[in-house]
Amino acid sequence: MKNIVNVTWLKEHKEDDNLVIIDCRFSLQDPSYGDKAYEVAHIPQAVMLNLDRDLAGEKGEHGGRHPLPNMYDFARSMESKGISNSTTVVIYDDGDLAAPSRLWWMLKYIGIEKVYLLEGGIKQWIAEGGEVNNIPFYGKEKGKIEVKLSNNMECSMEDVKEHLSDKDTIIIDSRARERYLGLVEPIDKKAGHIPGAKNYDWTQNFKDGKVLELKELEERFKEIKAYKNIIVHCGSGVTGCANVLILDEIGIPSKLYVGSWSDWSSYENNSVSTVEE
Repeated sequence: MKNIVNVTWLKEHKEDDNLVIIDCRFSLQDPSYGDKAYEVAHIPQAVMLNLDRDLAGEKGEHGGRHPLPNMYDFARSMESKGISNSTTVVIYDDGDLAAPSRLWWMLKYIGIEKVYLLEGGIKQWIAEGGEVNNIPFYGKEKGKIEVKLSNNMECSMEDVKEHLSDKDTIIIDSRARERYLGLVEPIDKKAGHIPGAKNYDWTQNFKDGKVLELKELEERFKEIKAYKNIIVHCGSGVTGCANVLILDEIGIPSKLYVGSWSDWSSYENNSVSTVEE
């Protein structure tokens, strides 16, 4: 796979001078989880990034629960971790790849090409005999990033509204089916989904803790290939990145609606559907 490496690969390359390893563990239910888990044990010379603190900007009335930070400030922060445009970055969590996919997307967005996720995360690393320690690591020599924003990777709420009736566009809702159908809504202001959106639950890209084989992924998303424009969203622009990454794996480019449902549902006049599309 072009965006995912396994434990064997990381064991072989972990001493590479141009490699930066990032621990991106996070829990929406406990935002401090990643920091606490890192303090207990992490892959040696992995730097810690927190979704709320490092991968999101300040929240407002609109824009969603995880709006992007200023991307030039983000780039400076990544430089402090030792990242340059030519750096190879490997990101891990406990294995579901949600927050790592968000970081993967953000690094790609600013022009970092060699960004990979560790399949199975630190749990698989430990299961295969990988070393861990609790020694804090703050990065190698400061990097230098020439920011090259790939604006074709994202879209706004206005873009989504403009394409609601476009037959060449598909809107992918990456949330759990019960949230898509409006049966439950534990976080956001309204229950349901953007009218016309199709449900592709991001967790269905995995089986037994591992990403599906490419043939299985191609079968899962085979109907997507008929569309010229693919817009992906989720609750707040995090797990949607996992679908963006998987689509990239099988050669299907897509855009992320960063604000996602948490942005869409914050506008009183935005239409909502609760039926299967």
